Amino acid sequence: MTTPDLVSVIIPCYKQAHFLGAAIESALAQSYAPVEIVVVDDGSPDNTSEVAARYPQVRCIRQENQGSSAARNTGIRESNGSFLVFLDADDKLLPHALETHLKCFQAHADCVLVSGHYQMIAGDGSPLQTPAQPHVTGEHYARLLHSNYIGCPAIAMYRRAAFNAVGDFNTSLRAAEDYEMYLRVARKFPLYSHTEIVAEHRRHESNTSDNLALMEEYSVGVLRAEWEYVRGDKRLERAYRSGLRFKTRMYRREMLVEKLRQQARAGHWTQALPSMFKLLGNYPLAFAAHAGKILRNSVLRNQ
Repeated sequence: MTTPDLVSVIIPCYKQAHFLGAAIESALAQSYAPVEIVVVDDGSPDNTSEVAARYPQVRCIRQENQGSSAARNTGIRESNGSFLVFLDADDKLLPHALETHLKCFQAHADCVLVSGHYQMIAGDGSPLQTPAQPHVTGEHYARLLHSNYIGCPAIAMYRRAAFNAVGDFNTSLRAAEDYEMYLRVARKFPLYSHTEIVAEHRRHESNTSDNLALMEEYSVGVLRAEWEYVRGDKRLERAYRSGLRFKTRMYRREMLVEKLRQQARAGHWTQALPSMFKLLGNYPLAFAAHAGKILRNSVLRNQ
């Protein structure tokens, strides 16, 4: 049974038990109440369920490994809140996150999804330079066609009514399942975006979002599937084509940066130099942002 005013924080977890406690504690520390916390142990081989059991306020559901989308769908079915937040187990909510979103819902009663901004952090929790995040004030579907401005799941809050209307997360997707859901919701309902930082998004070696080839395949695939909905609308067609160009260029750039990082880390300079010149020639801003840091870290590592 759905409970009015209750916010359900759903935390899918697979091989992230070492971060899970921090995620749970960030949900427990919210300035807003009532909050329900549901951890979905997606058949994780680590001690995810044991970590969740340390917190009596948390309900943990264990299932066979089915992937992130299925874990979120389990959380939707097993939770009771009228509002839902999906917190990845390696991310954290800031204390005012839920309260901030709910104030936006009160001011924009027709919206079914509200999103904010995030701070990037390293594996140890230290702050990292965070990419610029846009403030989207309208045309949310067109803006999502161009790029996914909702940079991590934790910065979004849904009304449960959104899932009642558009269905669950797509379990056939191995990545970009959030992006597909944002598009599906934005096609039918108003969204609202604010600029408050409401979450910390952790970057570490096992991030799915760092598997760039996988992300490109599924993100571009999700966008291509939108063509049937935008065809014939010149404005949306422009946003769609712009999005394809943007995604292709972004992932190629990021894959080249990562290739250079790995080559420099391994000390393979005969391979790293061509990568560096290619980055400079094709993506000079990315070269300026990353090359010096990559080289400096490599030199320090090999001293």
